[in-house]
Amino acid sequence: MLPDPIAVTAYVTSVLEELSIPYFICGSLASTFHGMVRTTQDSDLVAVLQESHILPFVEALEGEFYIDGEMIKEAIRRQGSFNIIHRDSMFKVDVFIPDLRTFEHSQFARADVQVLSEKPQIKARIATAEDTLLSKLEWYLLGGEVSERQWRDVIGILKVQGDNLDLDYLRQYARELKIEGLLEKALSEASE
Repeated sequence: MLPDPIAVTAYVTSVLEELSIPYFICGSLASTFHGMVRTTQDSDLVAVLQESHILPFVEALEGEFYIDGEMIKEAIRRQGSFNIIHRDSMFKVDVFIPDLRTFEHSQFARADVQVLSEKPQIKARIATAEDTLLSKLEWYLLGGEVSERQWRDVIGILKVQGDNLDLDYLRQYARELKIEGLLEKALSEASE
């Protein structure tokens, strides 16, 4: 296995697929896919893991990753997150257990298999540009609106995707997530 972020993430997503666990890639890897390239120290996944998945998930990954079944069980119980670390590269994969608000249901329905790398060809389910942008804005708000990296990711997606974005969808979920002011500010800044 190649010790780069895409290959490490794809290794984890292939296990999720083998175990029929719904997932999608989000966070920095998704924003790089839809926006401007930047280096990242980890990748983020949303996965609907249940306690019955823990043992086969751990067994499939423990050779290549530092992974803790108890940490996973706790994350499932509190609908939080856990991480696993690739042993060779020390690259971290954060896995978020969703609480399945209306927004998360929409993200799962809209996520699609995309080619992340051509040589070798690597495919995985990834959040749409709109859902990635909305998630980044929500994280920006939750982080006190101080993360320049999150904001740059948002502006990057807006600039690269431009007219391809579904503005009605963005505005609908921005209202639901209570980030409509941030969305309008980002749209204005990206158009300058």
